[in-house]
Amino acid sequence: MSAEDTHGSSVEVAARVERRWATIAVIIIVGMALLAAFAGIHRATMPQPRVETTDPSRLHLSGEFVESNLGSMLESNGSVTVRAIGQQYSFTPACIVVPVDTPITLRATSADVVHGILIQGTNVNTMLVPGYISEQLMRFGRTGDYLMPCQEFCSFGHEGMWGKVKVIDKTDFANRAKAGGRLSCVGQ
Repeated sequence: MSAEDTHGSSVEVAARVERRWATIAVIIIVGMALLAAFAGIHRATMPQPRVETTDPSRLHLSGEFVESNLGSMLESNGSVTVRAIGQQYSFTPACIVVPVDTPITLRATSADVVHGILIQGTNVNTMLVPGYISEQLMRFGRTGDYLMPCQEFCSFGHEGMWGKVKVIDKTDFANRAKAGGRLSCVGQ
């Protein structure tokens, strides 16, 4: 056997090995593409279990998000419901007051474009989409102030769109709630 024969057979072996690896790579890529397509189609056909809508052009005029209904409210079962609106370039109310160690339901929507609520130091992070109501359950374990920036770019004034969540003692919150109406810490 000459050196040329050995070299020729090693080139054939290398080409065969390269074809096998190329085939394996193509199979992996096709498999991942099929998996992504299946997941996307399956997700599109399986909507959220409950979708609530609202008319963003009438938020301040009637319905759940009328201005007198925004802020925190103590419910009969001891939980708190907070209603808020995101709009260019503010949250209404800009400061939300809630009690510590209490189940809280945040119900919010957008009046104009997509916004986001991110309460820093917590796992609360939700998008506000015009026409849809976002509902987020939360509970704060300690009192204090939490910053609430808009985390979805909403236009040129986005960087100034900040709110605040003020978590206070349960007794203090209950005393404030006795006066009735919606609670917020705007102006405090």
